Amino acid sequence: MLELSRTWWILAVRGAVAVLFGVLALVWPEITLLALVLVFGAYAFVDGVFALIAAARGRELAGGSRGWLVLEGLLGIGAGIVAVAWPDITALVLLWVIAFWAVLTGVLEIVAAVRLRRVLDNEWLLVVAGALSIVFGLILVIWPGSGAIGLVWLIGIYAIVFGIVLIGLALRLRGLARRLEAT
Repeated sequence: MLELSRTWWILAVRGAVAVLFGVLALVWPEITLLALVLVFGAYAFVDGVFALIAAARGRELAGGSRGWLVLEGLLGIGAGIVAVAWPDITALVLLWVIAFWAVLTGVLEIVAAVRLRRVLDNEWLLVVAGALSIVFGLILVIWPGSGAIGLVWLIGIYAIVFGIVLIGLALRLRGLARRLEAT
């Protein structure tokens, strides 16, 4: 339990990167498709790396089962590599890559939240993050022709909200670490 709570900073970094990505998307809504692909690729790759770091450091995570976190990390790294390796992909293909990644990440985060209930009480923030990811991915699938600027705004808002939720979870874990170390 103590080891899990010591990894709070990894979630905080992931949340901060998501917020930064979201702010960049909102500040520059006229961003080109190439820039959007590269920024998304960098974000997904960094998020995947930190998920793998969390899996490597969190032995107590989900009662010793870290496979879901490794899978989330590999999906993020894979999505990042695909986006950077083929930057000239069309907007629709990018949309499907982002939607697929968001839905799978959301499902894995909800699975993680269910497993974390054995370790932490009321671990609803990760469920919220997972649900937001799934809803975001489904919106992209349902309305693919929303336009590049609308897509950038939607991605930016999603990333900011998702990042804030991860930062909130990280702060809860940090509080848990302090309480455990005090006992």
